[in-house]
Amino acid sequence: MTLAHQRSSAQEQLSIPGLGSTTAMFHGLCAPRSIDQRGAIFTRRAVVDFILDLVGYTADVDLCKTSLLEPSFGQGDFLLPAIDRLLAARLRLQNEGLEPGSIAHCIQAVELHRESYDSTLKRVLDMLERASFPAEEAARIADSWLIHGDYLLEELRPEFDFVVGNPPYVRQELIPPALLAEYRRRYSTLYDRADLYVPFIERSLYLLKDRGQLSFICSDRWMKNKYGGPLRALVAREFQLRAYVDMVDADAFHSEVSAYPAITVIAKNRPGPTRVAQRPELDEESLRQLSLAFRSKDETQVSVREIVDIVSGSAPWILDSSDKTLLVRRIEASFPALEDVGCKVGIGVATGADKAFIGKFDELDVEPDRKLPLAMAKDLATGHVVWRGYGVVNPFTDDGPLVDLKQYPKLRRYLEAHREQISGRHVAKKSPENWYRTIDRITPSLSRRPKLLIPDIRGDAQVAFEEGNLYPHHNLYFVVSDSWDLKALQAVLLSNLTRLFIATYSTKMRGGYLRFQAQYLRRIRLPRWDQVLAPMRQRLIQAACQLDLDACNEATADLYSLTEQERHALAH
Repeated sequence: MTLAHQRSSAQEQLSIPGLGSTTAMFHGLCAPRSIDQRGAIFTRRAVVDFILDLVGYTADVDLCKTSLLEPSFGQGDFLLPAIDRLLAARLRLQNEGLEPGSIAHCIQAVELHRESYDSTLKRVLDMLERASFPAEEAARIADSWLIHGDYLLEELRPEFDFVVGNPPYVRQELIPPALLAEYRRRYSTLYDRADLYVPFIERSLYLLKDRGQLSFICSDRWMKNKYGGPLRALVAREFQLRAYVDMVDADAFHSEVSAYPAITVIAKNRPGPTRVAQRPELDEESLRQLSLAFRSKDETQVSVREIVDIVSGSAPWILDSSDKTLLVRRIEASFPALEDVGCKVGIGVATGADKAFIGKFDELDVEPDRKLPLAMAKDLATGHVVWRGYGVVNPFTDDGPLVDLKQYPKLRRYLEAHREQISGRHVAKKSPENWYRTIDRITPSLSRRPKLLIPDIRGDAQVAFEEGNLYPHHNLYFVVSDSWDLKALQAVLLSNLTRLFIATYSTKMRGGYLRFQAQYLRRIRLPRWDQVLAPMRQRLIQAACQLDLDACNEATADLYSLTEQERHALAH
């Protein structure tokens, strides 16, 4: 048995309360399944070379005195090119008559998936033997380099000069509960709905030497989303965001993926400015020139911009230094947040089984008070709410608890007819006695309240006034207010100033679409309604009633007293 296999056996015997040995975890995350389910996305060689160049892991320096960590090496997309460079640097030293010494300490790489580990191990051994290492020494070096185990649990030697890679994309729902609890115990950044790559970044940062550098290509979601707050705060406290490359819509991977990637370089340095590039061409020469621009001391590089103060506590990162950003900052400093002036943002109901809970309102065979008319995104297609006749089954009382099915025989028969589908949901398995609840509690009074409805994913803002007849579906956000006139507020939310706020804080979707989510809507600033003069109130209301976007923009610009320069920035 090799040393690597011994480590693997020891790792699988690690006991986690409630889970037993990590053999159960291996079964959960490494059983035969699709690559996407394992979170494995393979990176193109040109992008790998760019990242290695970006951090300075190049064959013209003495890599034999450095250490590099690859936390999830998969098929070796990062590991094998790094070894290529290490061996080239070693050969260069030998040709110069120098003794490079042992390279056993130079690499550490971890992989959870057994087949990927085995196949990559063979390729590493082949590389070492082709570099004139005897078979026994090649096996010893490979054993010291490669670990089969869980990067988030495995004991590793501390302090690396470089950490590079493409961490796995794994949603929390796919992780066994006891294992997820252990991850949460160990990693403070695994917050809210954070993907598994977040604790990968946390651990990697803590394994850096002073002035060491981490460069990952991974989803950009954590840089702005709520769940990334603790990780952003960690970076702000102890590290420097040296570089950021927006890779959205760039073909960085071997397969088509729905991820929205970015490349970051984070160093264990004192805070400093960040160099930023947007959506580069991915041919080798373009990336080579871009890496030179990033590493150059020349601050006037055309392809790279330098921005200060991107990182500030847990706040979302604004990776722009334009007049539009200055406008957002000015508005934020001058006006209170939307929810501080009597408005409230929420999201509609998620059922977990729409085919069971949702249908044509007149065809839902339950008691009349057990169903509500439902507003869905397609009802807003014209900019007005045009109800298409759908409804949602409501298993909750007006006071909050679930209804007693014995008191609602028609509802009981309806739910029992769909029991297989309803009971298969995670929320039902978690609480079998409440198997018929929707994921979100339904509050019927919301349907009777006038509200603004906003679809989640849009190219431009779409905000519709709903007078108080419908309950919103989960792909709609809603805004209600006890102070602001909702028609006037609709005009503000339809304006290009609102779109600027959303674009500033939202994670970008393919095709230029934005996420109009609650966490971004709450960042919008508003004057207090009692400070809005009557003529302005009328302008806003009239613009909204006519769905006149130009009038919405003009009235909103006047409402916020935008300068000519700010108006010009908004228009371009």
